[in-house]
Amino acid sequence: MEYALAIAALGLGLGTSLHCLGMCGPIAFSLGLGGENKFNFTLKNITYQFGRVTTYATLGAILGFIGQGISFAGFQKYLSIIVGVLMIAMVLMPKNLSASSSNKVIGRLLIKLKSSLGSFIRRKNYSSLYITGILNGLLPCGMVYIALAAALGVGDVLGSALFMALFGLGTIPLMFLAVLFGSVVSVGVRNKILNFVPIITIFIGVLFILRGLELGIPYLSPPPEALTIEAESCCH
Repeated sequence: MEYALAIAALGLGLGTSLHCLGMCGPIAFSLGLGGENKFNFTLKNITYQFGRVTTYATLGAILGFIGQGISFAGFQKYLSIIVGVLMIAMVLMPKNLSASSSNKVIGRLLIKLKSSLGSFIRRKNYSSLYITGILNGLLPCGMVYIALAAALGVGDVLGSALFMALFGLGTIPLMFLAVLFGSVVSVGVRNKILNFVPIITIFIGVLFILRGLELGIPYLSPPPEALTIEAESCCH
């Protein structure tokens, strides 16, 4: 995976973590690890955080498998351009269009997921905290969808999984502090910083478009031969 995409994944995760504080923060706040000694707290907090990263990386690998099939069919550059355009469109799309998710089946699944989440949160051992993180990573989140769209555009299983793992790692610092302090950033400050998330998303979208155009720009838009070598190396 190109360095520019790796940095973009971390940046998107870091910016997204402010959104995570609003969406997943209540789960982090309710873990109740305040009574633990420093070592146990740190270990249990990290266990929960890496549960989320595990889910993101697994979802990335699944989409990478799809993207790799498209790449082997010779459509990698078109996939990259389409994903870039899609990411920019997701930012520019009116909020009322993206908020229409009233599917009953999904609603039932969410109820079961949240119920399972609640039962694991009440336990405080390492395995339950890890599973809490895994289930937390499955909750619907527009920012995660944007990252997954980017992971699809990476075009191979390992690269896509790595992109999502880096995205997850980028979300850890603030989410770790959320478990530690309960609330880290005020709503006003959070909203101001969140204004940068669409800019980061558009930046990544432009990166994918440049990548697909194969302009031969180092680290940004590799020439066709680079992508061919990358595809061949996957086969051996």
